[in-house]
Amino acid sequence: MAANFWTSSHFKQLLDQEEVDVVNPLDKGKGITLEDFKLIKMHMANYIGKLATYVKVRQRVVATAVTYMRRVYTRKSMVEYDPRLVAPTCLYLASKAEESTVQARLLVFYIKKQIPDDKYKYEIKDILEMEMKILEAINYYLVVFHPYRSLSQLLQDAGLNDITMTQLTWGIVNDTYKMDLILVHPPHLIALACIYIASVLRDKDTTSWFEELRVDMNVVKNISMEILDFYENHHKPINEDRISAAANAALSKLALKP
Repeated sequence: MAANFWTSSHFKQLLDQEEVDVVNPLDKGKGITLEDFKLIKMHMANYIGKLATYVKVRQRVVATAVTYMRRVYTRKSMVEYDPRLVAPTCLYLASKAEESTVQARLLVFYIKKQIPDDKYKYEIKDILEMEMKILEAINYYLVVFHPYRSLSQLLQDAGLNDITMTQLTWGIVNDTYKMDLILVHPPHLIALACIYIASVLRDKDTTSWFEELRVDMNVVKNISMEILDFYENHHKPINEDRISAAANAALSKLALKP
């Protein structure tokens, strides 16, 4: 992994929100709306998280897998790249990139055992074939910088690294992967936005600390508002069953698998 975010392929691939919020013409032709598009990606982020608990990989692998999945759909259609296959394949690829390798057969075993919907069931060869397609789709750029590293350092610097603030901010960072923030903003700014939200929720005065950082607080506050809008729209705690039902209804429009 590259040591410096600003010289990394991740930095060079950051996009504007308008570039991320584009439904591929092939998907649009199937009736997929922007709301459908976001719901499906959110559902697939949840699906990756669920699979990760079965195969026991750490949160960083989940975050990398979700980032790969979201990168794919800035370039490829869901008609061509079935999200129900892309999600586990991204987890498989991320486990290798993050040196926590999960065997494809183990993923297939748990999918067949734990996921009742046949439309989610694929074979090992499907995952291996999709892995090559995903690598091509993301131009073999596997480097992902996450907010977690910055978060620990920043909390310590702010004197907010008690267990309550650490758990709260960590949970907010986890939730940011249900959005496209990692494709749009540098990870340290996402971490700062999560600290900003947590400090308001816990009534911590961080004004002078933020001033000393010399960061653009307008950007930090805008990211914070995006996160809070997300919570408002999806109700914290997030109802994953409701998201799953809505996303599966949207996926049915694609008619990908009999």
